Amino acid sequence: MRGLGPALTARRLFPLRLPPRPPRPGGPRVSSGAAAAAAGALERAMDELLRRAVPATPAYELREKTPAPAEGQCADFVSFYGGLAEAAERADLLSRLARGFGVDHGQVAEQSAGVLQLREQPREAAVLLQAEDRLRYALVPRYRGLFHHISKLDGGVRFLVRLRADLLEAQALKLLEGPHVREMNGVLKAMLSEWFSSGFLSLERVTWHSPCEVLQKISESEAVHPVKNWMDMKRRVGPYRRCYFFSHCTTPEEPLIVLHVALTGDISNNIQAIVKECPPSETEDRSKISAAIFYSISLTQPGLQGVELGTVLVKRVLKELQKEFPHLGTFSSLSPIPGFTKWLLGLLSSQGKEHGRSELFTDAECKEISEITGGPINETLKVLLSSSEWIKSEKLVRALQAPLMRLCAWYLFGEKHRGFALNPVANFHLQNGAVIWRINWMADMSLKGITGSCGLMVNYRYYPAETATNSTSYLCSKNIKASEQVLSLVAQFQKNSKL
Repeated sequence: MRGLGPALTARRLFPLRLPPRPPRPGGPRVSSGAAAAAAGALERAMDELLRRAVPATPAYELREKTPAPAEGQCADFVSFYGGLAEAAERADLLSRLARGFGVDHGQVAEQSAGVLQLREQPREAAVLLQAEDRLRYALVPRYRGLFHHISKLDGGVRFLVRLRADLLEAQALKLLEGPHVREMNGVLKAMLSEWFSSGFLSLERVTWHSPCEVLQKISESEAVHPVKNWMDMKRRVGPYRRCYFFSHCTTPEEPLIVLHVALTGDISNNIQAIVKECPPSETEDRSKISAAIFYSISLTQPGLQGVELGTVLVKRVLKELQKEFPHLGTFSSLSPIPGFTKWLLGLLSSQGKEHGRSELFTDAECKEISEITGGPINETLKVLLSSSEWIKSEKLVRALQAPLMRLCAWYLFGEKHRGFALNPVANFHLQNGAVIWRINWMADMSLKGITGSCGLMVNYRYYPAETATNSTSYLCSKNIKASEQVLSLVAQFQKNSKL
């Protein structure tokens, strides 16, 4: 199962009442002087737009008495933004908004000084609480008012989801950088988290009889195991399969995030058995169902990245399955391990430069692999693992199984980012309270699986009675719970690898 990270780039959004972004005009090249004049005119238009559209912050005493800006001002911003064809132009407008219409730092300093002064003097609690409220009010950036008023427009929240998607994309492309931009992203993310909280979300199940538009969107948004054709889609929503999505109360039947589940007799260790094999029959035999495998989760709206939709969806689906199958007691994911190959290639490169030899493998493993490949182990494996050619050699596949299994176990269990699991999918499931249960060799033989994670996949197992405790332990103490198989592989890594 895939985490909710930056790789989810689906651009489909709810229908927006926005003018289409115009294509770049063709024809002869414009002279540098004319281009500079056009750029200057656009910058002046942006500044004038923001001056009119971003509401001024009223004085604290008038905060509840100041009328809202006219809808036309907010609509002008939406229309202007929607008409910008270039990512760089949209990034420029967002940069001007973030830098020029944020917090009034002078007001913050003044209100902070007032709070500190009151704390040093014996005053009534009400006086101090009001001073703190004034400080909170001063800490609200001006652009938050613009976002708030846009959200009240027809299609306004949809527009803001799209705007945040553009903002994240611009940051990834280095078109937008700096603390002001990061702050605005955080403010917008917090607002979207409120608007897309669980109380506003509806859980919907997809079947072959669902509207064609829904099936099409589910197919297009599948980011983990792409849907090949309509027959493939039919299998994924047919017998022994379940597909669920969250929609927002304002846009029913519009998928925000999608979860695919396989109903099996045991915990699956191979993805091809789920996405390629036909179900055994058109009618489910409930006696053959003893495990639910979450094998794909895809966010359809990149602007909702970081909003806690995936965690809520997994928990809701788990409860839904328990209602449908009261006897069902086994819940697990079958998840890819994106980033493992890249991490491993980085280790091979650094080991070769620093030591001139491999310290990731035992002497016996180095000898066996070198005899098979006919070259130095580090350099040869860097070339082989960068493609899928190596799986054509049965001898090499057997020789690499033990070392890659323990390296993968360490990658999932031992490699950290700020104390949490480095791998985004592992971090997602561990936050949900799952256990790293089993690492599976040659579990994904697709090109994506071989090149991204050397064909390895992992089961994160969910024990419903323990998920809350495990989640708290991970989030508060950064403790990772793992099975004996995984811990044994980690111990082998620590013993055999000289890192």
